[in-house]
Amino acid sequence: MIIYGLQKLSLLDYPGKTACTVFTGGCNFRCPYCHNASLVVGLNEVEPVDNDTFFAFLHKRRNILDGVCVTGGEPLLQPDIEDFFREIKKRGYCVKLDTNGSFPEMLKHLVDERLVDYVAMDIKNSPEKYSLTAGISELDFSKINESVEFLLSSAVDYEFRTTVVKELHSKDDFALIGEWIKGARRYFIQSFTDSGDILGGSFSAYGKNELEDIRDLMKQYVSETQIRGI
Repeated sequence: MIIYGLQKLSLLDYPGKTACTVFTGGCNFRCPYCHNASLVVGLNEVEPVDNDTFFAFLHKRRNILDGVCVTGGEPLLQPDIEDFFREIKKRGYCVKLDTNGSFPEMLKHLVDERLVDYVAMDIKNSPEKYSLTAGISELDFSKINESVEFLLSSAVDYEFRTTVVKELHSKDDFALIGEWIKGARRYFIQSFTDSGDILGGSFSAYGKNELEDIRDLMKQYVSETQIRGI
C-alpha cells in the first residue's frame, strides 16, 4: 500500500470521531475542479510515507485516535487496500472510506468483510451531467448508481456529498440529485475552495446565501442535509 500523505489529526473528516487521514495516489476520474491534483497526476513529485512508519504512528496514538480516514485519489484503485484495512482494524481503529463510487463490487466486499465502518461517497452531479463533471467521456454510470443503491440499503453507515462549483452545478441539478438519492441518511454540500492544486480550469464557489438555498432544496429529499466549508 503506497501512502502519499498523512494528516495526523482531524476533527472534521470522520463525523463524531477523532481521526487521522491517509491519502492514496491515483484516480480513475479527472474532475477538473479536483483540489488534490498532485495525487491524481503528479505522484512522481510526492514522497510516499513508509507503511511501517504509519503503523508505528497508529501504535503511538492508541487511546487518542478513534479512526482512520482513507481518501485519495480513489482508494479502491489500490490492489492491497483490503490488507491495509485489515491491519488498521487489527489495531482497534474504525475505518472511514472516501470513494467516488465507481468500484461497487469492492465497496460491497469491504463492507461485507466488516473492514469499513463509514463510507463517504462523492455525488459529482446530476446523472445527466456526471460524465462532464467527472472528466471521463466513457464513464460507466451504472457502476456509480450501483454504489448509490448499495449505500441507500444501509448496509453500512454513510454519507453522500457534493462539492459545489458555480461553473458546473445549477439549482436544477440539485433537484435531480435529490430525486436520485431521496431518503439518504445524510448529505453534505461542500463549498468549492481553490487549494492551489487544481487539476484544470478556472472555477469559483457559490456564496453562502446560494448554498443555503441549495441546502433548503435538498432537505426536501434528504432531511439531514448540511453545508461544509463556509
